[in-house]
Amino acid sequence: MANILKVHEQNTIQQLAALGWSRRRIARELKLDRKTVRRYLSAAAKSPTISTPSSPEPAESKSPISTPGEPTGAELVTRALEAEAGRPSLCDPHRARIAAKLDAGLSAQRIYQDLVAEVDFSGSYQSVKRFVRRLRRQQPDRVWRIEVQPGEEAQVDFGTGAPVVDADGRHRRPWVLRVVLSYSRKAYSEAVFHQTTENLIRCLENAFLAFGGVPKVLNLDNLRAAVQKADWCDPELNPKLMSFCRHYGCALVPCLPRTPEHKGKTERGIGYLKGNALRGRTFKGLSAENEFLRHWEKTVADVRIHGTTRQQVAALFVQEQKSLLPLPPGLFPCFQEGQRTVHRDSYVEVDKAYYTVPPEYIGQVVWVRWDSREVRIFNQRWEQIKLHAHLPPGQFDKVLGLGGGHGPLERQLDYWLKRAQELGAPCGQWSQGVLQHKGPLGLRSIMGLIGLTDHHSFKTLNDACASALSRGAWRLRDVRALLEQRQREVQTHLSFAQSHPLIRNLAEYGLFIQNKIQ
Repeated sequence: MANILKVHEQNTIQQLAALGWSRRRIARELKLDRKTVRRYLSAAAKSPTISTPSSPEPAESKSPISTPGEPTGAELVTRALEAEAGRPSLCDPHRARIAAKLDAGLSAQRIYQDLVAEVDFSGSYQSVKRFVRRLRRQQPDRVWRIEVQPGEEAQVDFGTGAPVVDADGRHRRPWVLRVVLSYSRKAYSEAVFHQTTENLIRCLENAFLAFGGVPKVLNLDNLRAAVQKADWCDPELNPKLMSFCRHYGCALVPCLPRTPEHKGKTERGIGYLKGNALRGRTFKGLSAENEFLRHWEKTVADVRIHGTTRQQVAALFVQEQKSLLPLPPGLFPCFQEGQRTVHRDSYVEVDKAYYTVPPEYIGQVVWVRWDSREVRIFNQRWEQIKLHAHLPPGQFDKVLGLGGGHGPLERQLDYWLKRAQELGAPCGQWSQGVLQHKGPLGLRSIMGLIGLTDHHSFKTLNDACASALSRGAWRLRDVRALLEQRQREVQTHLSFAQSHPLIRNLAEYGLFIQNKIQ
């Protein structure tokens, strides 16, 4: 805690500094810390006169008398503030050069390297660091405040929570996600053990339900659970989180890396949560901590008068709640997702089950999204290429049976026997006899018989099967031999007619051609 001095002590520091005393000497004589002296000298440089409201104005301030050429009291205070203890810095002769390099955005290490190379600098790197630090204090970068309209933005960030004691007595420290509405400072806090995408989505969804609406923009840090690759212009966002934002109609806008001022409201909110609600507390479980956080938000955080808005958080939230986007009819579907490489057999493994993918994706990486009901497979452009029902572990969505068909062997035998019977009675009887003589091996002969329909008519096949039945031939090659024999007999007995009313004499064709030529 900062050391708060009385008014007469503050005036003593200013008076001694006006006499030309250094900060070290003032701190030593008054038995104070040098940082405390510097803090009050900084305040004095902005407002040199420190007095109580009832104290009369010093006579010196009404008619200041100073010798020409001598520094005034305010100048001496400023000099004491800027002066460094000990000997002067070796960087003082190069102040302008160092200031120019600092304006160009160079680091202290780079400035030190340039000084050694350009002016043969003999000082140390630490002296350059101290000098650069002092220049930055004198010329700090300006940070602009960012204020938004009601319902326009919510800032999100993780912070360390209070320890949780498990059943074995071991302490485990969770993370607390805090979602702060930027206009009213209304907040929602929830503790989780891991910063996963699923936990982030569920915490955000619970925050929307607690707010009774959805902010238009989510401003969050470049969390690994949300941002795959940080980029101010084109960040690569987590696809699952993007689906969540589309479901609720909000936009996801990550802030610039290493710039906490872009989300200062939740940064301050995390500090307030840790210092006010969680410091010095332990909980018996994660649910107990979350229950305490809900009670604390309602009874402490919401009823306070905020230091910036100067209004009660709960009262201001009533105004902002009207501007929030409405909640969708249903919750965001709970699913998991990940990348998979398609195996050589065109399957991908999802939740210990196996699902087919179109063969053109064999060897490629695809995205898989699944829940307890279905499994969706996408290509790298997030185009859905396959949809499956969720299977129990160890099962395949599509396989071939023993005979190369679908289902068990008995089902395949019934299927192919039925197809053979549809060709005709002889074909069905021959197929029945094949199964009786050859068993399951006869299935291939029946499948081959069905394949002969591509080149032979049903009548020809039935005649060949009837002949095979009469001879007791149960091999498919016998049926093929009978078909070839039948075909040779037809070709042998086929004779061409020499005379017919439609067949004209060749002399008539000669006269026809001669008349056309003439």
